[in-house]
Amino acid sequence: MSVSPLLGLGRDRAPRVDDRRLRLHPDRALPVDERQRAVAREIYEQTAGLPLICMHGHVEAEVFASNEAFADPAQLLVVPDHYVTRMLVSQGVAPGSLGVPRVDGGPVETDSRAIWRTFCQNWKLFRGTPSRYWMEHELVEVFGVDLVPSAETADPIYDRIAARIAEPDFRPRQLLDRFSIELISTTDPATSDLRQHSQLARQGLGERVIPTFRPDAVFHPDRPGWRADIDKLAEVSGVDTSTYSGFLAALRERRQAFAAAGGLATDHGHLSADTTPMPTPAAADLYFRALAGGVSRGEVQAFAAHMLFVTAGMACEDGLVMQIHPGVLRDHHKGVFDRHGQDKGFDIPVATEFTRSLRPVLDRYGHDPRFRAILFTVDETVYSRELAPLAGAYPSLRLGAPWWFLDSPEGMRRFRESATETAGFYNTSGFVDDTRAFASIPARHDLFRRIDASFLARLVLEHRLSQDEAVETAVDLAYNLPKIAYSRRSA
Repeated sequence: MSVSPLLGLGRDRAPRVDDRRLRLHPDRALPVDERQRAVAREIYEQTAGLPLICMHGHVEAEVFASNEAFADPAQLLVVPDHYVTRMLVSQGVAPGSLGVPRVDGGPVETDSRAIWRTFCQNWKLFRGTPSRYWMEHELVEVFGVDLVPSAETADPIYDRIAARIAEPDFRPRQLLDRFSIELISTTDPATSDLRQHSQLARQGLGERVIPTFRPDAVFHPDRPGWRADIDKLAEVSGVDTSTYSGFLAALRERRQAFAAAGGLATDHGHLSADTTPMPTPAAADLYFRALAGGVSRGEVQAFAAHMLFVTAGMACEDGLVMQIHPGVLRDHHKGVFDRHGQDKGFDIPVATEFTRSLRPVLDRYGHDPRFRAILFTVDETVYSRELAPLAGAYPSLRLGAPWWFLDSPEGMRRFRESATETAGFYNTSGFVDDTRAFASIPARHDLFRRIDASFLARLVLEHRLSQDEAVETAVDLAYNLPKIAYSRRSA
């Protein structure tokens, strides 16, 4: 066997930990072809330092309001990151051994060093995944780590990260500046009293950390705790929700409260994109029976579809932008869901239909200048067949960025190749990072900017764009288009 040109090792010599250092290649994720890579590098350099617009995230508002130091490396980088835990669980690592809390308060691993060692020992599992890219970026750029994760390096890496997060300039609010985050949106239930956002406003961050209104829990009468959420909606809104008309009035009150707190959007994670409306008396009757606990699965789906249609009308009243991301079967494994709760039981994509499903709402509001909806999918077969043609026809629509299972290098490339010819660049929303893993946000934006630069470089070399046009487009995709897509509509 010849000596490896990469490691410089013969067959009789196993790689040692000291031989491997974690380095970020400046051309990572850029094209292999040298000519295209050179152009892509020039384009990327014009976007690399732009501020981040983070309009769809799941970092809790309380994290910024309290501004407390992060607990430890495992609790920051492993336990809350479902990309990381999902991969480890797929290889037989129990969620409890990764510190994922149990619903019943039962025992799970509480030794964060042990959790971190499990992650490092299984580092090779992440080869070829976007998690590998994000984590390497975090380790090197954010924490100053230059060791490749392994069983041998787990403890020194843990110590380095622990020391870094203990420093005063590594608190959540300070990281907004360090990460160059200009605007970040949290995702908050309709029942939120927005207390943390009020606190942030008093601290001068009210226009930088803003809420997003997510009413899924009250739109689906079969959700656990639905009735309790309806009662809480009444409490926070001050509106009686014992009738359908009261329910709608309570929703309008909360939407206004979110808008007053700086909110720009609503968020809807329904299984289906169906927007078929119901006659008002039928909707009122269904709501009444739901309060009594007597509706079928089909009626739940009909009510959820109806509420998407109703929400579009409310959006025309208050100017909040709708984000619709259907097509995920939540909590696929009942046992894991029962033990560890929502978002832990494996969410799996399903085939999704948009053209017929969205027709009712687009017939009514598709050309209304007061309405804006951004469509996301994890079913990439619909990019060229449905979503790009829809976004390329209706002024009210924007096509959201590759999201969740598709926010990967190849997923992003396929998105540009399948959607751009029909929708163009300017009917898309720019990048949406969609994460609870705060420290990974810069890495996610960096990857997207590199992939866009690579795609635009090919258009330049094919003489389909000038380089100046490519740079302008890259800047728009990275910074301007998210701000435009999520700007408050004129009510």
